[in-house]
Amino acid sequence: MQPEAFFRALGDPTRLRCLMLLQHEGELCVCELTEALDLSQPKISRHLAHLRDAGIAQVRREGTWVFYRASSELPSWTRGVLQQTYAGNQDSERFQADHRRLQAMEGRPARTCCP
Repeated sequence: MQPEAFFRALGDPTRLRCLMLLQHEGELCVCELTEALDLSQPKISRHLAHLRDAGIAQVRREGTWVFYRASSELPSWTRGVLQQTYAGNQDSERFQADHRRLQAMEGRPARTCCP
């Protein structure tokens, strides 16, 4: 992975917020990210596609549901950047607000929105 492509993908606030939640939760479905970030499904899907195309996120389909996680094939230097970014920002108001909205979803952690 080229550093330019990696940092360009992280340069968008929505993509960075998605990645921070994925760092914290491991795997989330599109509906969970939509709720947590309080953004429309098409916008979230567009940003997740960008992360997938850049090789930063990977997708798993289960029926009609689509789940995302940080790619297991990321080079170690990129995983370190994501871990440090999460560690340095986990207490930020923006992350805390995203996390609160995610936790407030009805049915969490049972994932009633997903299979």
